[in-house]
Amino acid sequence: MKKQLMTALALAAGLTAAPALAMDLNTAKGGHMATDAMPGKMAHGGHGAMHGPVGLMGNNLMPKGKVMLGYRFGAMSMSGNRIGTSRISDDAIATTVPNVFFGAPGQPPTLRVVPQEMTMQMHMLGLMYAPTDRLTLMAMLPWVEKSMTSLTYAGPAGTATLGTSKMRASGLGDIRVGGTYGLVTKGPDKVLLSMALSLPTGSITETGTMLSPMGVPMTRRMAYPMQLGSGTYDLLPAISYRTGAGRLNWGAQLRGIIRLGSNDEGYSLGDEVAVSAWASYRPGPAVSYWGRIEAARLGRIDGRDRLISGPMQGANPDFHGGDTITLSAGADFTMQNGPLKGHMLSADIGVPVYQDLNGPRLGTDWVLGVGWRRMF
Repeated sequence: MKKQLMTALALAAGLTAAPALAMDLNTAKGGHMATDAMPGKMAHGGHGAMHGPVGLMGNNLMPKGKVMLGYRFGAMSMSGNRIGTSRISDDAIATTVPNVFFGAPGQPPTLRVVPQEMTMQMHMLGLMYAPTDRLTLMAMLPWVEKSMTSLTYAGPAGTATLGTSKMRASGLGDIRVGGTYGLVTKGPDKVLLSMALSLPTGSITETGTMLSPMGVPMTRRMAYPMQLGSGTYDLLPAISYRTGAGRLNWGAQLRGIIRLGSNDEGYSLGDEVAVSAWASYRPGPAVSYWGRIEAARLGRIDGRDRLISGPMQGANPDFHGGDTITLSAGADFTMQNGPLKGHMLSADIGVPVYQDLNGPRLGTDWVLGVGWRRMF
């Protein structure tokens, strides 16, 4: 996976010399914030106000000296276990999928605790500043909340169930800092290069209580998806191209997440590479509408936390990552009059149309985002 990621990013970097593409910054699912042109003003390209998906960080540059404050709420819902592109039933997981920890004391031969659903919410505060017309800096502070409901099967075999348990985790996520630089800013075509650094400020030692197959509640370190951060310093490079004509804008982006080594618990989350294309339409200064398609590949976890174990799929590092294609749509509103003049509101929703997962693992149902921004 790392070799594939580095090859893709190297190809993108090589294309910048031709100025046909550009790098952009994109946060993790549910935690996006974006810039926009000054409300009602002409963008630097001279073809109308720049607009587009609010979930693409670094997709615009702000004018020199401007500051933008923002808040974004993101939510994601997951349910229904999959292996590859196929759904798999709870009973099939509990009776046929091997438990990688089998042989250790108290560990059954198959997975006996099966996730039913998982939700994630993220509150993101953002600050952006443009020291020049070609450079926009940013910092993002996330607060993450996660919950998971699991079904426990009785004993080491069979399909009898004992009940469900729900685990929760909340706290500070991984803080991100970075910037976007305009490689090409004159004319309708824009080429932007972005780079951010994710800091390991989110906890990776969260614990929860789970009902064991023996019917005993057990408190232990929760599985990898329930932790609040990566535990590693991560690079987030991206390259974006955008252009427009009249009321229309469109563009493309290639982005990645590169984990820099292993964390203190002995593992690193999978690297990620994604490519997306989008188009937006602005019928007037107050609103714009957009649509986007993104294909992403997330690698498996490398290494293992020795305190994460048990007959549940989330404890196996191999049952993470996969390929997805997601369709998203949204709208961006700019207040034109009254005390809220200049305030920007946004809403968007994304739905996967293809999921090929390294499972068994829960599939994604939808991703939702709403936000507020104000440029000063």
